[in-house]
Amino acid sequence: MPSSNDTALDRKAFERRLRQIGAERYHDKHPFHAMLHGGQCSMRQVRAWVINRYYYQSRIPMKDAAFLSRCEDPDLRRVWRRRIDDHDGGVEDGGGLRRWLRLAEAVGLDPDYVASTSGVLPATRFAVDAYVRFVRDMPLLDAVAASLTELFAPQIHRDRIAGLLEHYGFADDAALSYFRKRLNEAPDDVAFGLAWVLDHADTLERQDAAAAALTFKTDVLWAQLDALHAAYVSPGRIAPGGWDGREGVTGAVDEDRLRGAAE
Repeated sequence: MPSSNDTALDRKAFERRLRQIGAERYHDKHPFHAMLHGGQCSMRQVRAWVINRYYYQSRIPMKDAAFLSRCEDPDLRRVWRRRIDDHDGGVEDGGGLRRWLRLAEAVGLDPDYVASTSGVLPATRFAVDAYVRFVRDMPLLDAVAASLTELFAPQIHRDRIAGLLEHYGFADDAALSYFRKRLNEAPDDVAFGLAWVLDHADTLERQDAAAAALTFKTDVLWAQLDALHAAYVSPGRIAPGGWDGREGVTGAVDEDRLRGAAE
């Protein structure tokens, strides 16, 4: 919501405004995450989440590459390109995407199937692709502000690690390596992005635009979980092209072991 007066907020007040968006709208409040972290998801639902969330993860470095292609400031490019390395990694070691595929393998999915992005729900594609276009087309301030959902991510990663370890047999260090690594990678990105937005949102109009961009990003994340919940929880209508619950599941899966304590 735009500010109610014509004066730009000071840095502390504007930061509070941004953080309040996360407090009200971040996807940690979605019922699907409550199910996942509380051990109430079936393995079919866990796998659907892994498949669809991979599409988002795979587009993050593409989004950042689009951002860099528009960025004329070499200092900003030097800092921002680290985000691509975090997800793509090196030729040998890989990065966040390969760690996500380890999670896919741990839950009984063929990593090649997940990486193909076959079975991704249409609504997931629509939401994620809208985010990539937003970063490609909108002013740089809006693009950076949209990334500030990272402010709220550490707690959801900690909750996820704890919940999966407690409730699911597939959860181990290899399976959860993506989330553990992000706890170490994200703080520098968050600090830089927040400072950049606070520095450049120096008018009320720019502050309103930055807040709207962050709100848009929370909508992107929430919409992905709405799609999962509608397809795989209730009422359980899978859109054409969505994963059917069978394709990509490895043949020698021990469902009882993977489900573990969640039973």
